[in-house]
Amino acid sequence: MIRRHTLLALLAAGLLATTAQAQQQAPKEISFGFISTEASNNLRTAWQPLLQDMEKATGLSVKAFFASDYAGIIEAMRFNKIQLAWMGNKSAMEAVDRSNGEVFAKTIAKDGTEGYYSLLIVHKDSPLKSLDNVVRQHASLTLGFGDPNSTSGTAVPGLFAFQQNKLDPARDFKRMVRASHEANLLAVVNRQVDVATNNTENTSRFEKTHPEQAADVRVIWRSPLIPSDPLVWRKDLDAGTKKAVREFLLGYGRDAREKAVLANIEYSAIRASSDAQLVPIRQIELARERSRVESDTTLSAEDRAKKLKDLDGRLAELGRAASSS
Repeated sequence: MIRRHTLLALLAAGLLATTAQAQQQAPKEISFGFISTEASNNLRTAWQPLLQDMEKATGLSVKAFFASDYAGIIEAMRFNKIQLAWMGNKSAMEAVDRSNGEVFAKTIAKDGTEGYYSLLIVHKDSPLKSLDNVVRQHASLTLGFGDPNSTSGTAVPGLFAFQQNKLDPARDFKRMVRASHEANLLAVVNRQVDVATNNTENTSRFEKTHPEQAADVRVIWRSPLIPSDPLVWRKDLDAGTKKAVREFLLGYGRDAREKAVLANIEYSAIRASSDAQLVPIRQIELARERSRVESDTTLSAEDRAKKLKDLDGRLAELGRAASSS
């Protein structure tokens, strides 16, 4: 009997120790990272009401983290400086592959669509009227391009606007300048570049934050639909915090005030998602790589065939994944 009581006591002590350890592991504070689509002050102002509501609902202290470029957010997640982030699909792909990230939710546009569009924009008085004009005159034009890890600023226009027209933005234009979406908009307004990449979400925000200058911007090309922005967390975030964050975000936007908060950041809702939404972006990146390999004159015929076979196999695998999802 004594041994039985002793065993039960030891088991109880072990359970208490395990519970205490789990409680210690659950963070009281998390850092929420934001890709640098525009000035950090603008992003902070737009997102702060939602972050404050998150603190109240979850009991967590939520700290906003801004970096000067997309790579800064990807690396911050890699080294656990942030546990949660709002990203574009290209940067989310990098975070999943390199930074222990996982897509768990996606944003829904104000009009209810589950995506947005990459754009080419020019000054309203520009003689450029179409993508065809840009392609024909590229050698005399200055291009405002996006962050290297931007979906709508680089990956999508890089393939659909330029690569499919046999243009390399870094090599074939008179000059290429990389900048954030907001900076590219201002560069177009101030005629510092002839044409620039952007997207429908940021041009919509620009109309609110810079209404007079927005009137000087004209769209000349729109991409196929891009999957909406994902929300990414670190896979090793504890289960309790994941549950609290997921329930808050997926339930946000139920009353008029919350709807207004979301509308101010160009969204109407946040819905569940997964890494599967990154498949189209992976296909774009592999298609771009395949085109580079095909045109690489430094490769032997054997090496080129080997690389193309590998890329074709990976593209086929992604195609199967897309059709089954």
